[in-house]
Amino acid sequence: MIEELEKKIIRYLQGDLPVTPKPFASLADKIGIREEDLLEKTQMLKEQGILRRFGATLRHQLAGFHANAMVAWRVPEDKVEKSGNLMAGFGEVSHCYQRRIQGEWKYNLFTMIHGKNDKDCEHIAKKIADMVEVNEYVVLLTLKEYKKTSPKYF
Repeated sequence: MIEELEKKIIRYLQGDLPVTPKPFASLADKIGIREEDLLEKTQMLKEQGILRRFGATLRHQLAGFHANAMVAWRVPEDKVEKSGNLMAGFGEVSHCYQRRIQGEWKYNLFTMIHGKNDKDCEHIAKKIADMVEVNEYVVLLTLKEYKKTSPKYF
């Protein structure tokens, strides 16, 4: 069971860090605990597997990456595990998921790739296809982003 204090810590960690010289000290003040206690609890949550990772989000458009695409792949079942791991290893891939095949939609592996432009995304998809030896795929270029946030659990 997650204690109330742990939920409160997660609630603050899932948001933006304050832009200060000591962001964790600022968060600890808001939570009402010492910075050392916040860091200790955070480490414990990581060790228990409750927190998987802690990361920063790059505003990709400001960094020159103006395009992204969801690529749907049709991968034979016996190659999904190996192919998924290889695809996930590409730096341009931010998400890689296996999903069940549904009706007429015969694709079972999905990657989100990021590039400087649409052609770059298509080139990256081709590079991935060549490496994993999968030729059945469709590149779904993003036309407009309506929402992109991290999930909020507490």
